Amino acid sequence: MAHRKLRMGMIGGGKDAFIGAIHRIAANMDGLIELVCGALSIHHDTAIESGKMLFLPEDRTYTNYEEMILAESKLPEDKRMDFVTIVTPNFAHFGPAMMALDHGFHVVIEKPITFTLDEAKQLKQKLDETGLTLLLTHTYSGYPMVKEAKQIVKSGSLGKVRKIYVEYIQGWLSKLSEREGNAQAAWRTDPKRSGKSGCMGDIGTHAAHLAEYISGLKIKQLNASLNVVVEGRMLDDDGAVLLRFEDNATGVLTASQIAVGEENALKIRVYGEHGSLEWAQQEPNTLTVKWGDKAAQTYRAGGNYGDRESSYAVHNTRTPGGHPEGYLEAFGNLYRNFALTLQAKMNGEDPKDEWLDFPGIEDGIRGMAFIENVVASNNSNEKWTDYVV
Repeated sequence: MAHRKLRMGMIGGGKDAFIGAIHRIAANMDGLIELVCGALSIHHDTAIESGKMLFLPEDRTYTNYEEMILAESKLPEDKRMDFVTIVTPNFAHFGPAMMALDHGFHVVIEKPITFTLDEAKQLKQKLDETGLTLLLTHTYSGYPMVKEAKQIVKSGSLGKVRKIYVEYIQGWLSKLSEREGNAQAAWRTDPKRSGKSGCMGDIGTHAAHLAEYISGLKIKQLNASLNVVVEGRMLDDDGAVLLRFEDNATGVLTASQIAVGEENALKIRVYGEHGSLEWAQQEPNTLTVKWGDKAAQTYRAGGNYGDRESSYAVHNTRTPGGHPEGYLEAFGNLYRNFALTLQAKMNGEDPKDEWLDFPGIEDGIRGMAFIENVVASNNSNEKWTDYVV
């Protein structure tokens, strides 16, 4: 192991942001990483205040990312940051990521990875050139029971996958909150900052990633319908997609942000020839596996089942006996696997397979392709039949 903590810089994520604090908690969870510098806001005063609140040294509290990456690259190797975490709105992902890679820094980045599919492909080219490592924080793939679900499908015990239902339902945009001072709503519903899709770009991408991650199958075709339910909104806040996967599996994906009363109701069901599985983010310690010829099984995250679960589930389980393993722990698992992989590479060692199991550039490209294809499908009338009575 590297005989020191990995040094992290952060772009975005200042005191007025939501996701920056989540990333800092996740990075800090295993004692493998320390925050050493930041360009925490595009607003000068907020950047300085945020740096003070996090006890960053004044000379490493920067007011823009260009300044930070240049200054850090000039520091001696034993002081400069090892990687940068980018937690800005979608339109401000690509620039800092490319510049960081150009200056030899590894990258952690929020999803969706870039503003366009083309930008994601350029990032891949740069990663291939530099040999650096990128983590894309698709949080839900960090849950132990999601890891277990993937391994169960991979083992073949369910048989060939036939059908996947995945849904991500929220209610927080049921009103025109972007006009009522909600900063999160304001940028996520703005095409200039969010991209060409709202709901599908924000949470539909999580659902699509989860479906591909657990099933091991890639989406090949889709038929999408997007809706703007709240009058005056510029981007979709609801939608559904029919999916065709590799190997003749089919699926249905629904995403909504106008389902009043819902929180983060992400749920997936995968049906094979012999059995099926079901997992829901709001009860994340539980994985239900059902069979055609025997009683259903309930898998639970926790040390009590360590002898019966895959090494992937066990490695990503933090507490014995089924204590709640939630969103922060799942996020922490992504950071830990990324950190363990980086440390191994720095020491000229091969990372373990379990460590390498975190989302990266390929997942980023597929996420951007999902957004582009969903919007293209929604804009086309090729597959729709008028309902004749």
